Amino acid sequence: MAELKTPASFGAVSLAGRYRQVREFTKKIVAPLSAEDCMIQSMPDASPIRWHMAHTSWFFETFILSPLKDYEVFDDEFRYLFNSYYNAVGDQFPRPERGLISRPGLERVRDYREYIDRHMLELLSGDDLTDELLNAIDIGLNHEQQHQELMLTDIKHAFSCNPTLPQYQTEPIAASSPAQPRWFDFEEGLFTIGNQTEGFAFDNELPPHKNYQQAYSIASRPVSCGDYIEFIDAGGYRDPGHWLSLGWTMVEEKAWSAPLYWLQRDGQWMVFTLAGLVPVNPDWPLCHISYFEADAYARWAGARLPTEFEWEVASHNCGGTRFADRLMDDNNAVHPVSEKQSSSHPSQMFGGVWEWTSSSYAAYPGYTAPDGAFGEYNGKFMCNQYVLRGGSVATVSDHIRSSYRNFFPPETRWQFSGLRLAK
Repeated sequence: MAELKTPASFGAVSLAGRYRQVREFTKKIVAPLSAEDCMIQSMPDASPIRWHMAHTSWFFETFILSPLKDYEVFDDEFRYLFNSYYNAVGDQFPRPERGLISRPGLERVRDYREYIDRHMLELLSGDDLTDELLNAIDIGLNHEQQHQELMLTDIKHAFSCNPTLPQYQTEPIAASSPAQPRWFDFEEGLFTIGNQTEGFAFDNELPPHKNYQQAYSIASRPVSCGDYIEFIDAGGYRDPGHWLSLGWTMVEEKAWSAPLYWLQRDGQWMVFTLAGLVPVNPDWPLCHISYFEADAYARWAGARLPTEFEWEVASHNCGGTRFADRLMDDNNAVHPVSEKQSSSHPSQMFGGVWEWTSSSYAAYPGYTAPDGAFGEYNGKFMCNQYVLRGGSVATVSDHIRSSYRNFFPPETRWQFSGLRLAK
């Protein structure tokens, strides 16, 4: 297995603590949901909550526990039911039909998670953890954190399909601070792109490499809902001149006229959130738009989307994020709100909304996919996708870093995705 910059020197005790923390946070996400909620699959791109719960356990069982001597598999059928896309491991149940798996039920899935936890913690208490095992475990923990974000985006989409528009949380969404955007200039030069830390990084963040950039400017904040309402009112969804050809086709075929989850009631824009239906706050960062919408808005505004390399360089001195894995605490209703702008660097680059870039998702120079099934984790998706940067309110805090690369097809809207202008 290729090295993914995993810190293989940490001890079993600290790793066990991290394992418990990650697994407990999944429980926290699921806690407000009923068994019926956990079965819904609202579209082919989403998965039932119960499937996420089982798949993340399947990952530990398949890649860590099963190869161990004397380990007894929990249920042979789970190998097929909860494999996502790992062809090296075997066949997979069709993704668009995951909502049809009514059995095993939620309690059986919870039993599965407890079974895996028991065996994993027993393994972590031992003294025979090789660097290869430590690497696999760290990938598994980061993998589960990615699914925690997907659980929030997927249940939001599922609830939006319910005509009663139920609430996942009842906490009000925090107020936003209005701020006029301004531009920060960056000089041309040769910059190092990619993860350069000793901490964990996914293979698609590697290897670090040089990238030459022309001088450019980037906006001080993401595009706001108020900014985007101006685009809508100006006929942005009615004028094909702003749109890429494939984007305009999507507008016509899908009847897009506003971001996902937006609707008008009595002449006012409303948006469905995890706290239910609320009025659109014009100061909130815009989210739940596709790459096509982001690109069209940028053209209309006389600007463009940044490349992922421009975005990464601009983010290097922007600090961290106040949006951490505090789902039930100060994160309110898991909805992005604007923050005070800095006078010295672009603001809100981390943990508000994922920001579309103009960069196609591709391998870095010198990239080699890891050996075996882990080589299918990122590399095989490097086609027909665009890169997003920055993390969102649903992203756990230790995934938020300048080099982190998210990627989705250009028509995707159910993630917390927005944009920042460049020129």
